[in-house]
Amino acid sequence: MTGPIVHGGGITEAAARFGGAPDDWLDLSTGINPCPVALPEIDPRVWHRLPDRHLEEAARAAACSCYRTGDLMPLPVPGTQAVIQLLPRLADSRRRAAIFGPTYGEYARVLKAAGLVVDPVARADDLSAAHGIVVLVNPNNPTGRLFPPDEILAMATALKAHGGLLVVDEAFGDLEPEASVAAHVAAHDNLVVFRSFGKFFGLAGLRLGFVVASISITEAFREWLGPWAVSGPALAISVQLMESDTKLIGDGILERNAALHAVLRGAGINVIGGTGLFALVDHERAYDLHAALCEERILTRKFDYDRRWLRIGLAADADGDRRLAEALRKTGL
Repeated sequence: MTGPIVHGGGITEAAARFGGAPDDWLDLSTGINPCPVALPEIDPRVWHRLPDRHLEEAARAAACSCYRTGDLMPLPVPGTQAVIQLLPRLADSRRRAAIFGPTYGEYARVLKAAGLVVDPVARADDLSAAHGIVVLVNPNNPTGRLFPPDEILAMATALKAHGGLLVVDEAFGDLEPEASVAAHVAAHDNLVVFRSFGKFFGLAGLRLGFVVASISITEAFREWLGPWAVSGPALAISVQLMESDTKLIGDGILERNAALHAVLRGAGINVIGGTGLFALVDHERAYDLHAALCEERILTRKFDYDRRWLRIGLAADADGDRRLAEALRKTGL
């Protein structure tokens, strides 16, 4: 089986290697809103009871409105990683898989571990009738590449002709609503959309995501996940936040993103991609830069498949920006 992938986060491990307590570190290795929203008041009974069906139904209705899915009710799941683990159950093991990459590595790891042959692809023209399941992260992590909806829907239609399934991961899609295809899933029963809740709201610890798919697929996921897969507090919190005005949250993320780009420009760092929640930079000594920043107790994300890349997330405030700027100046790289 393919070994575990090193993701963003991991402050404990970084502190053990480079020193300092975890709380001393500035974690810029993830793509999570660094300014989490205030938790809304919820009924105290939610903590006491198993998640009642009415809570799930309320969360599904709120997600339906938020993601504009029409008559399809998104299924709440305990983070999109949980359903990525289940993807092989939707795939025909006799057929090949295709993944638009480079991208989030868990897709390839999980599909290969299930025995599927996985082809990395870059364009729709790279797909063929041999591909039974195709994965596209849009906007992409870490490059930020963005496919317009008409191209994605054309892919879904082409795949449908030979029984192929298209999975679109919109984990970073909250700031790109015009690029989402969630509203079109009802018209394409071979299209599956994953949405993340915690990244945009800064509440990754809730472990909450949603699946937008045909009823047969969402019911299959529900059965595979088993009862009470999502906690009652997560469901209750999601309802209130998805029904709130999220414009200020988005504006705050874009403000923090602009500050990050200003720091990187000031340091002469070449930004080659990213999303609203992180920047992807190219540097000839990216691994040395990563280590030098770790010496300053700042964690970024390096990549084993491209030693020139670093992904740098958003600091929570101007103090974090200044700390990064000073660390970049001290590295001399």
